[in-house]
Amino acid sequence: MLVEEGRVTVEVPGESGGGEGAGDGVFFNPTQELNRDLTVAALSAYREREPRAETYLDAMAASGVRGVRAAEHGWTATLADLDPDAVALARENLSRNDLDGEVVERNVNSLLHDDGRFFDVVDLDPFGTPIPFADAAFANARNLVCVTATDTAPLCGAHFESGVRKYSAVPRNTEYHAEMGLRVLLSALARTAARYDVGVTPILSHVSDHYVRTYLDLSHRATDANNAIDELGYVYHCQECLHREHERGLIADPPESCAHCGGSQVLPAGPLWLGPAHDADFVAEVREHVTDYMGAAKRARKLLDTIEGELHEPTHYDQHRLYKRWSEPAVGMDEFLDSLRDAGLAASRTQFGGTTFKTDGSLADVEAAVRE
Repeated sequence: MLVEEGRVTVEVPGESGGGEGAGDGVFFNPTQELNRDLTVAALSAYREREPRAETYLDAMAASGVRGVRAAEHGWTATLADLDPDAVALARENLSRNDLDGEVVERNVNSLLHDDGRFFDVVDLDPFGTPIPFADAAFANARNLVCVTATDTAPLCGAHFESGVRKYSAVPRNTEYHAEMGLRVLLSALARTAARYDVGVTPILSHVSDHYVRTYLDLSHRATDANNAIDELGYVYHCQECLHREHERGLIADPPESCAHCGGSQVLPAGPLWLGPAHDADFVAEVREHVTDYMGAAKRARKLLDTIEGELHEPTHYDQHRLYKRWSEPAVGMDEFLDSLRDAGLAASRTQFGGTTFKTDGSLADVEAAVRE
């Protein structure tokens, strides 16, 4: 069947037109239109920052919709897939929209290691973990690596052993599990890039519809790789209350007891990326490239507005969970955040839910600010 997305029309398998895009044919997930709309907007914003960036690799093309949309926005696009049916469909979809582009039946790891072949932007959007493709991407991409991970259960600690195996980190299934997954992924990607003396800077990251998506600006200097490693560390999470603290470093040194409740169940999570997960200026630039013809434009703008204002603290709280622990009715979020700011704390909403917030204060500081 034919699907219109952005300014292109592509053919996709009929059996995967609903739900999660499952089926025996070429994979297409209609619920990831937000992901693809933001990709196109981010690519346009990035090209304004780095005008020399021209070449784009859609590493797991499937129907080719992402690569076709990139080509329609002026990128020299290469679409790769191992499935010959996907390769044929991607080629047809480029032709259907009168667009030029290369379509290859190759494993992306093999393709990226071709002598003399480099891409300014490499986009990894596999089914499950992107880690098997990260080495090749960071070793051969010039400017930007875009990554989607759909295995959120291992990332956030719900499937603990799988998370440890795949990401060489200790994840914890906390009330801020979505952000835990994002920061486990960023940590693994930063460590992978550093092996090639590549430093990464996350300029946009979001967690939506059971996937994690991040855009990493690259620097090919060993000192910047070192700086990225310096952003890694551990969160120490108390299982007996909602208190948590963090420190940078690759060796965990959790406190023997919780500083808030005195409990002994303080567990380390990490190494996590503790630094900023976005660049507010870039996020604002991306928003300017979200256009009304995008199917997820309204949702994309709202998400970007929230991310732009989000503090860079590595964890967040849920206001409703706090009030439940206090056995009190929750107040409105605006009133709540104003109380924190009036007490001298920085505070912001977050992308992770309508009642979630970040602050530079401790749990004790929050309680003192709103329960005076």
